[in-house]
Amino acid sequence: MKPVLPRGLRPRLVVAFLLVAALSALITAALTFRQARSAILDRSQNRAVHDLRLQVGSLAPNLPPDPTPGDLRAFALQLDRSSGSRDWHTAVSRNGGPLIGTAGKISSTLRAATKNGDTTFYERVEYPGGPRLLIGMPVSYTDRGDGAGKASGLVAYAVLSLHDERADISALTTAAWAGAVPALALAVVPALFAARRVLRPVRQLRTAAEKITSGALDTRLDVVGNDELATLTGTFNTMAATLERDDAELRRMEAKARRFAADVSHELRTPLAAMAAVTDALDEDARSGSLPPDTAEFVLLISDETRKLAVMVEDLMEISRFDAGAAVLDLDDVSLRTVIHKTLQLRGWREPDEVITALPEDDPRIRVDARRIDVVLANLIGNALRHGAAPVTVRATATPETVVIEVADRGPGIPVDALPHVFDRFHKADAARTRSEGSGLGLAIARENAHLHRGTLTAANSPEGGAVFTMTLPCRHSQEDP
Repeated sequence: MKPVLPRGLRPRLVVAFLLVAALSALITAALTFRQARSAILDRSQNRAVHDLRLQVGSLAPNLPPDPTPGDLRAFALQLDRSSGSRDWHTAVSRNGGPLIGTAGKISSTLRAATKNGDTTFYERVEYPGGPRLLIGMPVSYTDRGDGAGKASGLVAYAVLSLHDERADISALTTAAWAGAVPALALAVVPALFAARRVLRPVRQLRTAAEKITSGALDTRLDVVGNDELATLTGTFNTMAATLERDDAELRRMEAKARRFAADVSHELRTPLAAMAAVTDALDEDARSGSLPPDTAEFVLLISDETRKLAVMVEDLMEISRFDAGAAVLDLDDVSLRTVIHKTLQLRGWREPDEVITALPEDDPRIRVDARRIDVVLANLIGNALRHGAAPVTVRATATPETVVIEVADRGPGIPVDALPHVFDRFHKADAARTRSEGSGLGLAIARENAHLHRGTLTAANSPEGGAVFTMTLPCRHSQEDP
């Protein structure tokens, strides 16, 4: 299993601070323990060697030049009695011979080191009864005439317990732990304080970012200090200022674009009306055969393009009204079935060849702006017939809370990459479609009309194939008019 790490930044900082404090305390305690342990053992060892040297130096002159085993045993016993509080056990060996005394087993390493030298050696050995200090000290004749200063071949060995030293070291270890635990507990206080100091600017940045997300682009923070967090705060202020400036510029440009579209649409409306009247008259002449064939073809083309231009201008004016918040609803209680069938009749769409309707049998009455709902349905059904495949299915369901109208075609559906943008203005899913097939504003106007009714309009692809547009409207009889 993976270790579970704290999720918040505050507990992570506290844990990291405590880990650093614990590691520092551990390293300090380890180094202190090592130095204290060496000091305790070295001091005890040096004192023991010093005491043994004094006793050997005082008793060795009493040995005969050629001591017998009995003399060596007596010498070892005298050393044992002179141990005092150290309670060592000694043994004597001559020329590497057997040990004589009460010291017990002496390691071969120590015996080999002292066999042919005049230097004192020692080692610490772990025995079953506890740690022991082993000392090997060569005995020299220092004041015996011709033999003065010569090696005697005698080596005195002493074995003494280090139990008291181990107890002192254990007490030192306990004291170290007893001091480290409270120190670690006290480290929580500066850890919390440090975490608070570090996280306060972070929390301020988060709050400021949330304000900017909600639209308060004038949000700024006070820069305190000159560390990395202060630099980050300054960068945040610069970013916020840039966003505010860019937002103001974009809003200004958007307002100018909307005003331009509205003004242009309004200015084009009057001459287009005159052009439409003239082209309608010429259109009748062209269709009656009173004009030459080439002229009639051109007249019909101009008449068709003029009508499309008039529709585009009307669409632009409608979009401008939505942008300006000037679009209003003219609500009325109407029959759901009547609204849908009227849309089909006005466009001449035949049932069931072009459109199939599946409507509730009880024919509920809905409170809507019939003209705007007609615009939505006409756009959806017209797009389905042009870009999908007939027959188009118009299905409606009603509940006490909502009315749902679905328009589904049998075509190839909407490309996946174009699906999120079908309601964007001037967007066309098929780049190969000519400009004359529409203004690119129809679905955008349809969605705005649905939103004006406090409803929704969504697009999706059916699993069986084809595109499905779903308009959901709240039942207005339970709400106040907007």
